[in-house]
Amino acid sequence: MADRKTRRPSCTIDVVLLTAVGSQLAVLLCRAPEGREKWIVPWDAQRPQETMEGSATRIAKAASVGEPAWLEQVGAFGDGKRHPAESEISVAYAGLVPMGTPSPVGGVYAWFTLSDVPQLAPRQRLILDGAVTMIRGRMDQSPVAFRLLQQMFTLTELQQMYELLLGKRLHKASFRRALQAAWLVEPTDEWRSEGRGRPAQLYRYAPRKRRPAQRGIRLDLLSS
Repeated sequence: MADRKTRRPSCTIDVVLLTAVGSQLAVLLCRAPEGREKWIVPWDAQRPQETMEGSATRIAKAASVGEPAWLEQVGAFGDGKRHPAESEISVAYAGLVPMGTPSPVGGVYAWFTLSDVPQLAPRQRLILDGAVTMIRGRMDQSPVAFRLLQQMFTLTELQQMYELLLGKRLHKASFRRALQAAWLVEPTDEWRSEGRGRPAQLYRYAPRKRRPAQRGIRLDLLSS
């Protein structure tokens, strides 16, 4: 995190890192060293010879969560909204961290569910909302939900992740028909117990290359 005592940056790179905690999305926030807010979205200035995406990756790694499983630019934010760095503009990135990744240690960073996010600087609140909206808008184009899961998962876990991102319940049969039509997963030889009843087979993300370049699940099929 940039030193607040140094010259105010004209532009910051802000990184919204999201994961699944229980049945909710959670965002990683950093304890603010000073200022009006106690918590902030991780940010820093772009370093010389560093791409913006490189800066975003560095900021994510500094939070001790490793490199995000998925990282994409959300856009630029300014419009006079206050930022902890008092910068003129912020370029925001959204990143996804697989569910179950160990939480950062040391008390500097912490996960907050979206329903329990503390007060943020006005621009960073817009950045967080924009990141969530962008991710939800990518779901029928990119394998977003898979990036929140571990390498192997059950179909029930995958459906729960779609429900978490969409904010609505899905019909099991409709979801599995849409999943089959998308040709995105393949079964493994491993099984996992999900409580009572027979164990569930584990799957992995493995899109069929011979299929058209549809990388997500058609959300219109999920409404049936």
